[in-house]
Amino acid sequence: MSTLRTPLSLLLALSLALPFSLAAQDETFHCGANELSRMASLINNDPSRYEDIQHATAQLEHFTQTWQGNAARGGGNYVIPVVFHIIHNNGPENISDEQVRDGVRLMNEDYNKMNPDWSDVQPAFLGIVANVGITFKLAELDPNGNCTNGITRTVSTLTYDGDQDMKNLIDWPRNRYLNIWVSAGAGGAAGYSMYPSSVSGSWGAAADGIVVLSNYVGSIGTSDPSHGHTLSHEAGHWMNLKHPWGDSNDPGLASNCSMDDNVADTPNTEGWTTCNLAGATCGSVQDNVENFMDYSYCSKMFTEGQKTRMLAALNSSTAGRNNIWTDSNLAFTGLLNDPILCAAALHSDSRMICAGSSIDFTDASYNGVTQWTWSFPGGTPATSDEQNPTVTYPTPGTYDVGLTVGNGTSTVAVTNTQYVVVLPSSGLPLPYSEGFENVVSLPSSDWTLVDIDQDGGFQVNDNAAYTGSQSVRLLNDVNHAQRVDELLSNTINASGYSSYVISFRYAYAKRGNADNDALRLYVSNDCGQSWSLRRALSGGQLATASPQNGSFIPSGQSQWGYTETTAINGDYLVSDMRIKFWFQSDGGNNLWLDDININGEPIVGINEVNDPAHGGLQVFPNPAGQVATVEAELTTSGPVKVEVLDMLGRSVQTIANQNMSAGTARWELHLDGLNSGLYLVRVEQQGTVRVARFTKD
Repeated sequence: MSTLRTPLSLLLALSLALPFSLAAQDETFHCGANELSRMASLINNDPSRYEDIQHATAQLEHFTQTWQGNAARGGGNYVIPVVFHIIHNNGPENISDEQVRDGVRLMNEDYNKMNPDWSDVQPAFLGIVANVGITFKLAELDPNGNCTNGITRTVSTLTYDGDQDMKNLIDWPRNRYLNIWVSAGAGGAAGYSMYPSSVSGSWGAAADGIVVLSNYVGSIGTSDPSHGHTLSHEAGHWMNLKHPWGDSNDPGLASNCSMDDNVADTPNTEGWTTCNLAGATCGSVQDNVENFMDYSYCSKMFTEGQKTRMLAALNSSTAGRNNIWTDSNLAFTGLLNDPILCAAALHSDSRMICAGSSIDFTDASYNGVTQWTWSFPGGTPATSDEQNPTVTYPTPGTYDVGLTVGNGTSTVAVTNTQYVVVLPSSGLPLPYSEGFENVVSLPSSDWTLVDIDQDGGFQVNDNAAYTGSQSVRLLNDVNHAQRVDELLSNTINASGYSSYVISFRYAYAKRGNADNDALRLYVSNDCGQSWSLRRALSGGQLATASPQNGSFIPSGQSQWGYTETTAINGDYLVSDMRIKFWFQSDGGNNLWLDDININGEPIVGINEVNDPAHGGLQVFPNPAGQVATVEAELTTSGPVKVEVLDMLGRSVQTIANQNMSAGTARWELHLDGLNSGLYLVRVEQQGTVRVARFTKD
């Protein structure tokens, strides 16, 4: 079919008129192939660069149409070194090595006619299903000759953009590796790649490769089988394949019939977003709906004509494609000979569990490992020669994990110190209170941090506190936007209670009115393996002071807020309950926490409650204003002490300390000197202690 050249004016319009959303792609597949607007920072409105693209496109098309094939490189002899750059913000986009390898597996099935459903192709196209003969392999040596598993990981909020700025974070030489960037966003697409001619100039090298959403890699993990062929589709673009209808990224338009993909055995089509196997458009008898380059979600094949076009691209010097599969480059990337054993590494499904629970360990060593020797101090079993063992830890503590791997000739080893933390299965008793007065630093024996960005996270600070002299502060500014920090408790024993309440003090200020930082409180009933949201504050609801440009420090108790959960009961009355404070920055100001209390009577050192057998106790009205009344039934005569306590168990007011007769007793509380919040009245008489909770408005 005829060669269609894109005029310079159209290229200019294409680059300037293709806006795209930064939202993650939904379940409707969209490809952003060759949208030159994505290279705006590289093209820089330079007309000469558009001319370079036009000239390279014409040259590559001429080479493709006249190329006669290369018998020396067919039938699986093309090997493409691949590197996956996972750009993540410690979210689900940080996919596992296993999911990456599954993505490569599916690419190799698709390009070598090994996908199990190829024989189900419609009869009209069954005879032209191509074995393209291309194998993709994860690189084993990086550009500096260092050992690699072909996977890099970079923490950056640019993962949500998936644009050229993200690519600029890391790329390996494009004439030696196929760069695949995995991200949380791809500018409204599931993935995109440029044609070789669009990035052929040296200025375009940084854009050369594939960007793909993390949930479109492979068929496991965050992805699923319906997304499994996306990388095969994008690799087709990387090797100069167009969509079956041509350059447009919008299937189903009648105008697509006027375009073409320059492949003779793919019928003209409008393109499909559904698997209509009887579909026929543009005058075709039947469309090749099951083609990997369509959007139909039932892709099964490349055609022989598409194979020829891709192999021509690999044999062309355009964008260095003819170097990437050479023996010299396969040696450079570590793929010419046997796998290179060079690193021992391990993963686990958890690093913090309760005593008596188990951890699944996974070998992540590379490359060509055939032997494993594990060491698990404190675990059962203590050693293992399995590739991926499961280990139970019966005793609380912190434990190392060691792994030695071999390939029959050599070995390498790694020891991860303090890798496993085992918490008590029966935790700290209720009531529980934490004012951080005796905490020197975090993490501590009672509190663990999740500081993903390694910028300090929650830390003890003595510049401000609601009560006492210390609290916990989380530094927060515009540089922290999108970062997530967590503060997690040790296990707490809530068994034997009918319910409990969690309360805490907090202080926060915005920098600007639009800031929407978020604080959440979670509870776990399985030692932290899963979490239930119990309180959420964000934006103006979270703010306790007016916006400030400087680093926010609460100036007094009036700049602190108070909140508590509703009663927590049922399945959460367990011996290994944990709580977690989760904060996501939106570039606002600092967050402060103090006076964390758990239970209806969260008093340090007091386990007694309002026991009716020893006489009733109540405060009214409740909530109270400036004045309230305490009423108690005294079962015997004698000395009575009545106090008001704060939520850390500290006496803030003594109401009475005198001899009293048996019967009904009343005392008047004057509360005008107390801040709003939760308090307790404690009545002690001859060794019996009763406690009642009330709220001061």
